[in-house]
Amino acid sequence: MNQKEQYSFYAFLSRMRHIYRWSLMRNVTQENIQEHSLQVAMLAHGLAIIKNKLFGSQVNPERVALLAIYHDSNETLTGDLPTPIKYFNPEIQNAYKSLESVSKEKLLSLLPEALREDYRSILFYDEGSEEGRLVKAADRLSAYIKCLEEIKAGNGEFKKAQVAIMKKIRENESPEVRYFLDHFMESFSLTLDEIN
Repeated sequence: MNQKEQYSFYAFLSRMRHIYRWSLMRNVTQENIQEHSLQVAMLAHGLAIIKNKLFGSQVNPERVALLAIYHDSNETLTGDLPTPIKYFNPEIQNAYKSLESVSKEKLLSLLPEALREDYRSILFYDEGSEEGRLVKAADRLSAYIKCLEEIKAGNGEFKKAQVAIMKKIRENESPEVRYFLDHFMESFSLTLDEIN
């Protein structure tokens, strides 16, 4: 009996739920990279729609959401390196970028040859492009939301991170991010009864 060749790309991606973020900090609620990626995808998609409808752009919201879904997928191989370590100095930052690239290539190797190029454009997207900047903005908004939720739950350990992340958001603030902050962010600090 002939055995069919097996590929483990999707099995590796399913392990995203086992990679936890914020590993150096006490968390009231653990967050894995699969949950995080879904939130980033929803935020990035929303930012793209805001950018198009309110600020006259023509970015593809579905493409932005797709890139966001996969933006941390390489961490199934590398784990989530905490931000203070990742950006400690340029040498570590460059080494981590190289490691990210190697891990993305490894993920691609887990696919049949015929599918690799389709996923290459998703895993190796241009982070400086309009789409890439929306994914990065959504990633930062997601981190800020995590801080708000932890602080709301009484975890003061996230106060310093909250300030640092907002500073990063403000440094690269675009009209769509400003709109999101002005019209959506406050709701994340409310209770369920208050939202209703």
